[in-house]
Amino acid sequence: MNQSRPKAKLSRALGIPLTRKCVKYFERRPFPPGVHGRARKKPSDYQVRLLEKQRLRHQYFISETQLRNQFDKAARGAGKTGESLLVALECRLDALVLRAGFARSVYQARQAVAHGHIAVDGQKVDRPSYRVKPWQTITVRERSRTKPPFQIAAAGAHLDGPTAPYLEVSLADLRATLTREPIRSEIPVICDEQLVVEFYSR
Repeated sequence: MNQSRPKAKLSRALGIPLTRKCVKYFERRPFPPGVHGRARKKPSDYQVRLLEKQRLRHQYFISETQLRNQFDKAARGAGKTGESLLVALECRLDALVLRAGFARSVYQARQAVAHGHIAVDGQKVDRPSYRVKPWQTITVRERSRTKPPFQIAAAGAHLDGPTAPYLEVSLADLRATLTREPIRSEIPVICDEQLVVEFYSR
């Protein structure tokens, strides 16, 4: 996965702001980057599906292999494949660290997990892809709570509004419990998941 591409440029290419910081850049230049950004031809059906898949992948900051593996698991399970895929992605530990307000972006959330700052049910978990189950509790580890990023998080700086309805959050304690799996309408990602299903099913 290419990590070096500037987030603002990537946001314009995908047609969605990937971070709060990117919103102002995206609003100012909402067309794709490059000299032909304003006057590109109508995309093919394949390009439409590819773009939707890329949008989903970058909103969760995962690799192509990770997304494909999650899709294959969703396709083998019961229920609608697209919705099952989004629920699985939303229950990743790094995604829930972000939704709980413990980080300002998915990039910071992933780093917090990978650097060992997060625990699940009291046990350190440093794997961002860890699947959190209902009634498991996510906390910032005691030794990490005095670090500036988590002090900022505890003050509520990373939340624009109410927390996700499937999380019970105490920001002051830097603690969040997944009370149930989310439903599609509650998952705050911009994605037509049916196009992603069509991309992988072609």
